[in-house]
Amino acid sequence: MVNGAVAVASALSARLLILTLARARNSNPTDSRLALSTGTITSGSTSMSRSKINNGDWIKIDLHIHTLDDPKDAVDFSAHQLLERARSLGFGVLAITLHDAVFDRKEVFADAAAMGILLIPAAEMRLCGADVIVLNVTAEEAAELRDFDDLRRLRARRGNSIFTIAPHPFYFFGGSIGSRLFAEIDCFDAIEVCHFHFGLFNPNRRAKRVASRFTKPLIATSDAHRLHAFGHHYTSIPTPLALTVENVFTALRSGPLRLTSPPCSFSDLVSAIYFVFLAHPFRVRRKIVASMRNSSIGKQA
Repeated sequence: MVNGAVAVASALSARLLILTLARARNSNPTDSRLALSTGTITSGSTSMSRSKINNGDWIKIDLHIHTLDDPKDAVDFSAHQLLERARSLGFGVLAITLHDAVFDRKEVFADAAAMGILLIPAAEMRLCGADVIVLNVTAEEAAELRDFDDLRRLRARRGNSIFTIAPHPFYFFGGSIGSRLFAEIDCFDAIEVCHFHFGLFNPNRRAKRVASRFTKPLIATSDAHRLHAFGHHYTSIPTPLALTVENVFTALRSGPLRLTSPPCSFSDLVSAIYFVFLAHPFRVRRKIVASMRNSSIGKQA
């Protein structure tokens, strides 16, 4: 019964999105950019003109990525495949954000460092139904997070050594915090610019208004669940003197930042709809069934 209701809801949501996209194809294409296209600079408390920063002085970062290590998701590429693609595309900082788990495989961190990539321990935690990206967190700290008050206590204890992002805050799918962001805004250092936007369909517009109102930086990420999706949506920061977590967080808080998040093509969005509403849920269900089967076999043994 529940699965049937979910399927119907997913189909209706997909149909609604497709209708929105159809309208968007006839809209003014410049509307979809929301001043978030390639090369846009948003400044924090420290301003710097584009002329003072050459392209070679920027470093590309992506702080919201999933890999097949994810215990609650079904992803088909490994952390090492991600590192190889990141190196080929010139990325300098990454965060693998598993659902409700901290990615802490030491050999992957060592390989990233050997490639000149700073890999930040992180997790995408679900608190009271809302997703929160927590950067530079330990597995023990993540295990203690149950609600936003727990997050507040962690932030108070860790200070600027931790960084939190509100991912895809105003999208209609599960895990988006929505209007509750206003009540919990003190729990976040930044607000994500989601990669999933096209024409009239761009909930990032509201995210931009909230970021401006509360003086929070916007950060573009890929939220990659497929390897080919990584590398198109990211944030760039001025290259720090030393590539450390502390310096990266300082750059994110003070700016300037360059956001790269171009509108998706219509074919990309159709592909994304297929993945989000059909292929991905099927993968997740198959993973759950396999896990239950293995657990049952283990108990019988």
